[in-house]
Amino acid sequence: MNRRRFVQTLLLSTAVPSLLWTACKSKPSGQQIAKKTTFTCPMHPQIVQDHAGNCPICGMDLVPFDKNNKDKFLTLSADQQALANITTMVIGEGNLNDYTAINGRFVVNPEQTNYISSRNTGRIENLYVKETGIPVKKGQPIYRLYAEDLLALQEEFLMTYKQAKQFPNDQRFTDIFKAARQKLLLYGQAESQLTVLLKNGKSSPYITFYAPSSGTIAELLVTEGQYVNEGTSVLRLEEYNNMWVEADIYPREAALIREGQELKVIANGVSDTSLTMKVQFMAPNYQANTQIMQLRGTVTNEDHRLQAGMPATILLAKTSQNKTLTVPSKAIIREGKQSHVWLASDKEKFEPRFVETGIESFNETEITNGLAPGEKVVVSGAYLLYSEYVLKKGALSN
Repeated sequence: MNRRRFVQTLLLSTAVPSLLWTACKSKPSGQQIAKKTTFTCPMHPQIVQDHAGNCPICGMDLVPFDKNNKDKFLTLSADQQALANITTMVIGEGNLNDYTAINGRFVVNPEQTNYISSRNTGRIENLYVKETGIPVKKGQPIYRLYAEDLLALQEEFLMTYKQAKQFPNDQRFTDIFKAARQKLLLYGQAESQLTVLLKNGKSSPYITFYAPSSGTIAELLVTEGQYVNEGTSVLRLEEYNNMWVEADIYPREAALIREGQELKVIANGVSDTSLTMKVQFMAPNYQANTQIMQLRGTVTNEDHRLQAGMPATILLAKTSQNKTLTVPSKAIIREGKQSHVWLASDKEKFEPRFVETGIESFNETEITNGLAPGEKVVVSGAYLLYSEYVLKKGALSN
């Protein structure tokens, strides 16, 4: 009996380790290791973690992405492209200038500034334009003046007219009448006013004065009821059909500019505005205690979108290259030392392409490697494609 129990104990002690080893090797299917999820920052794809949280750089919530998806392209339907405002263009070779940007400013052209002053001594009875910024047209009434001196001149004009009419063969009376008429014209009376005066035959100390040219009221220097002397400034009229562009330039920039040269001007704050300025003046000497010269030119302003004091950027071409492959600068996404663009390889398929860049102009960049003429590049919406790619696939790698 003891021998039989001994044999059973020996067999059991031999079988238990084998069962335990088998159980450890074959885990139930419900205890399989879960697939690990990876998280990244939409704005900083270099941040990668194996758990949710916040970006240590910008504080945004980390989002999950599938790092096992190796397809380096995105598929967007026509509706998605319209929503993202994605536009493309076929690139080709052309000329490219390397520009230096010079900061300038728009200034009112003094040749289109008109100071209106009183030609008579008197009192401002009525001021028909009472605030600045109001546009006026040539011939529009501006103010009404009470002037006793003009009353005497009108009486003289009417009297000499009657004498010249009564003695038509006497040249002396004719000359005196012409002199009286010319004197009223010099004192600011219009031809139409003299015609009415002769028709009515009645003088008046209240005289209305009209705008000699069209423009905008830039400054009012008198008020109603104010007494003015001969030569007192009443207001300042400015026209803005063309503007001056002024800039301070250094010697290295002055060496590239000559009078009569045409330069490209960008109006800061006015979108899609490219102007051509003809250099009219370069100061012959430097400003006191500086190495700065003044540059000035004129640009047209027919739509009056340009205003005095608005900043301007003058583009000075330094070098020029022919048959250069270029793309719009806004189509290039730069991240660190790498640059890439997005290509439309199909109607709904977009893929990134790393490129090498060369010289840059104001809105174009030379592509030295990575693209070929005829390829279709995404111009607007490239950054949205890049963000979508980061969200779905992680950081873009070369």
